[in-house]
Amino acid sequence: MANAASGMAVHDDCKLKFLELKAKRTYRFIVYKIEEKQKQVIVEKLGEPTDSYENFTASLPADECRYAVYDFDFVTEENCQKSKIVFIAWSPDTSKVRSKMIYASSKDRFKRELDGIQIELQATDPTEMGLDVIRSRSN
Repeated sequence: MANAASGMAVHDDCKLKFLELKAKRTYRFIVYKIEEKQKQVIVEKLGEPTDSYENFTASLPADECRYAVYDFDFVTEENCQKSKIVFIAWSPDTSKVRSKMIYASSKDRFKRELDGIQIELQATDPTEMGLDVIRSRSN
């Protein structure tokens, strides 16, 4: 189950919660954390469907890496209500180098476990994953 390159396993809960977000829209966002001691990715925080984007960004630590999935709702130019699932690899400049390396080496395998991601962002500071950035990538 663990990847030879990074040795990280993906907890079943990660996939289950993602499927609930994707199929049932039970959550607005999910924040994932790598538990180094257990060598696995776990769910750290779940956002309520009513939570705002500000609630989501506030739940990302300022100096630690995380993976996150955000269910982005928007209206197209044709006035259609749409939603896209955004995967964000959060890797702030102030986080530890070891942590950045572990998250970077585990990202692709983890992302493959989450079937249905439509947009991927790599962010080192909040401006790189602002709503304007997501909106521009959604069209």
